[in-house]
Amino acid sequence: MVNQNRPERFQALFREHYPAVLRKIISLIGDRAAAEDLTQEVFLRLYRNPPEDLDRTGAWLHRVLTRIVYDHYRKSGRQQNLTEKQMNEALTEEQVHPSNDAAVIQNWERDVVRNVLNKLSERDRQALLLKEKGYTHAEIAEALQVNPKIVGTLLMRAASRFKKNMSAEEVMEQ
Repeated sequence: MVNQNRPERFQALFREHYPAVLRKIISLIGDRAAAEDLTQEVFLRLYRNPPEDLDRTGAWLHRVLTRIVYDHYRKSGRQQNLTEKQMNEALTEEQVHPSNDAAVIQNWERDVVRNVLNKLSERDRQALLLKEKGYTHAEIAEALQVNPKIVGTLLMRAASRFKKNMSAEEVMEQ
């Protein structure tokens, strides 16, 4: 085999080592299609820059496949980070500058909620708004000047009336 020319020697090495290299890469990345691409890259490097000692090709291939898999992970990690960054920017942009349709729907929903809240008593409206803003039951009791023990019941009843009025509002719009 020493007298073989380069392409024939490469073909023999390819046939001998391809299955093992492919298995190793598949086990490392778990994606057969990507592993086949990376395996081709390994053998392309072997063809372009073979090791000086062709008897040690197996060890050389292992080092090269390890580097290629690391490069693959770095590249896919950067790609995933870029994709996540683009998604976050798109979501932020939508929140800061909603589309015309989204703005119209948001304004409509805000008007409906405002109308329903205006149909509630002052105490119910205040209780729900304070709860929505994150106030505790004790703070709501103090703001409404009621016994702290009844705030839970007061909120449940106010929410029930709100839902009832909201359902009536939705029926009227259909």
